[in-house]
Amino acid sequence: MVKSVRPITATAKVAPMASSSSDEVAAEPTVRHAIQLTPMQVPKASDVLADDLRERILRGEFPEGTALPPERELVIQTQMSRTTVREALRILEVQGLVTIRTGRSGGAFVQVPGGESVASSVDLVIRGRQIRMFALFETREALEPSCAELAARHRTAADLEVLDKANEAMASEDDPLANFLQANIDWHMAVATAGHNELLSGFMLAISRAIYAATDNSAFIDVEVRRATVAAHRAITGAIREQDPEAAARRMKRHVHAYAEEVSSVEERTEITVPV
Repeated sequence: MVKSVRPITATAKVAPMASSSSDEVAAEPTVRHAIQLTPMQVPKASDVLADDLRERILRGEFPEGTALPPERELVIQTQMSRTTVREALRILEVQGLVTIRTGRSGGAFVQVPGGESVASSVDLVIRGRQIRMFALFETREALEPSCAELAARHRTAADLEVLDKANEAMASEDDPLANFLQANIDWHMAVATAGHNELLSGFMLAISRAIYAATDNSAFIDVEVRRATVAAHRAITGAIREQDPEAAARRMKRHVHAYAEEVSSVEERTEITVPV
């Protein structure tokens, strides 16, 4: 009798497989770091447009005297609102880069900043910071001899005519003090202009205005002072005419230093107040 034999099956205990590193990471709790964000300053659309147009003007893409695209064209090209375009053009107008004309032939016309723009900016600094009088005199003594030197190097016949005209206007001792002072400023500006450096001209215009507006000239400018001033101006003009840079700078330095000492002897103020 044959007995049936049951097949033998081996039962093995299988050790649990080690979990992968990804499983371990997933099993760990998520760590969140608290991040404190600050408000973000997003520029106004009008500022962005004004910046773009300003750079194009300064690069020469729009030459001086030419008109920018009409307002409606700028709206179409930029996909900005009419209000945004107008505000951008106003920004450029305030900065002196365009002049806006009304009427059928109006628009925004490009203009390049010159010496008057420099003078306006410097004037704001002088008045806003209440720059001390001695600082103005120091600046003038540093700049004007260089202006005279440049004038002697680069002056033209037309420049000499302006200098001579200012000298003649100062020569009359019977004219009111206001006329003398205006002719004095005209002469100093003529020297700066003769150097053909717009930056120096702009600085000198602002400094001259501030000094003369803040100084009580009637306290020390008499006939003798007028004569001395006219003589100094003629000597400097002579050096400029003869194209002698060293003499022009030396005489101008002596002239402005003497004026500063004269003012300091009668002025007790340490700060200036420029009339609006």
